[in-house]
Amino acid sequence: MTDHNDRNSSLPERPEPFWRVSTQLASFPALTQDIETDVAIVGGGISGLTTAYLLAKAGKRVTLLEADVLANGTTGHTTAKITAQHDIIYAELISHIGKEQAKLYYEASMDALRFIRSLVKEEKMECDFSEQDAYLYTTTNQGVKKLEDEYNAYQELGIPGELLTSIPVKNIPVKAALVMNEQAQFHPLMYVAHLVKGIVDNGGSIYEQTVALDMEEKNRPVILTKSGAKVQADHIVIASHFPFFDGSGLYFSKMYPSRSYVVAAKVDNDFPEGMYLSIDSPSRSLRYTMMDGEKLVLIGGQNHKTGHGIDTMNHYEALEQYGQEIFQTLDIRFRWSAQDLTTLDKIPYIGRHSKLHPSIFVATGYRKWGMTNSTVAALLISDLILQRPNRYEELFSPSRFVADPSIRNFISQNTDVAKQLFQGKFDQTERKPEEVKKGEGTIVNVNGKRAGAYREQDGTLHVVDTTCTHMGCEVHWNHGDHTWDCPCHGSRFSYKGEVVEGPAKQPLKSIKTD
Repeated sequence: MTDHNDRNSSLPERPEPFWRVSTQLASFPALTQDIETDVAIVGGGISGLTTAYLLAKAGKRVTLLEADVLANGTTGHTTAKITAQHDIIYAELISHIGKEQAKLYYEASMDALRFIRSLVKEEKMECDFSEQDAYLYTTTNQGVKKLEDEYNAYQELGIPGELLTSIPVKNIPVKAALVMNEQAQFHPLMYVAHLVKGIVDNGGSIYEQTVALDMEEKNRPVILTKSGAKVQADHIVIASHFPFFDGSGLYFSKMYPSRSYVVAAKVDNDFPEGMYLSIDSPSRSLRYTMMDGEKLVLIGGQNHKTGHGIDTMNHYEALEQYGQEIFQTLDIRFRWSAQDLTTLDKIPYIGRHSKLHPSIFVATGYRKWGMTNSTVAALLISDLILQRPNRYEELFSPSRFVADPSIRNFISQNTDVAKQLFQGKFDQTERKPEEVKKGEGTIVNVNGKRAGAYREQDGTLHVVDTTCTHMGCEVHWNHGDHTWDCPCHGSRFSYKGEVVEGPAKQPLKSIKTD
């Protein structure tokens, strides 16, 4: 394995999102005793916090539980585009779910954008909110036809848009582009900070470092936490990215996880207004944010299934190279990656968990468009809890099953899981833990069994069992983020074996090599 120090690269040594470095969120204690509440929300990202904000303002007793610290998951690692332009999706939606439902999807996203815009204005939030046009573009002849089809879908659905032959960003050989005007961008954690204050000001309770492990249903559902404390509530909202409670929902078989990457850089060129996404492969995303009075350009892309593919540092380096091709100078200040979940039909699962669990709600599967979809989720779920009608309930229902493409995708994804489960058991090595270099993570052999080893810069060695505690697949080392990633359902663990991302709930077992 190549050590990062040996690479010809100016990338920061450690991944760290700009949003978290530039914002200090309030901190909260862990839950240590049993409590009762009207609504318990699991997950301290933008979905859970927006839902908590809305319900607390409506007079509900709200308790929010976060396994780590607030907004340290996907919300803290987003590119934070607030838009209804979710890649090329509308032509596909029309063919799979029909014109009426496809239009509802667009309108739900626009409602979310309007909600955020109004809230920012009404509460005078300082969160770098700005109106931006959103562009899809292609540099290939094949992409032109796709954009033309998407534009025709816009026309059919009444979506304002324009087909173009260029974009404001220079040095990109664009063959066609599709613009959706009056979309937006913001600083997600500055926005979240205002939501947190609103929750507390309206009597809501927030607990960090409180891991929800399971649920039991008596007269009212009860959340069981890792510390042993229990939370009883009339309604429970699962906004934990991957649902911590499955309850026969089979979410692990109905979604697949993927990772994407971002580098944030100061550039000499004057980056224009607008948010940009290529529809080519590999895709590229561009937008700016403000840092110390100057534009910081976010360059994103390199999507792949979690735990699959090349050394993850190569993804950052590919974005670095792309930035060097576009901009005269590229001073990379930050790098980070995000994990997203995609459902069988590419529409999020938002709403009642199932008919068996009518007082439990779920929000997941945002397919990289979390800023709008999280707000859609909060508005929809809060309406359901407050017994108000919401015209998007059927569209996003977690219980739905669209015959095409759901069946094909279900078979494809679960066939891949079986393949990964089988292959991982035969991924062996003769390398010993003592051979692992500083800053390196790799598969090793401990007493004839597969294990994972990482050596810190101070020489401390960590060896873990590489069998994922979710369903027994073998994890792989993620060099870019220093984590152990599962290729089956996307569980991620720190180099010490601690759970970073579900669906796994238990850490990897530590192995002694003495």
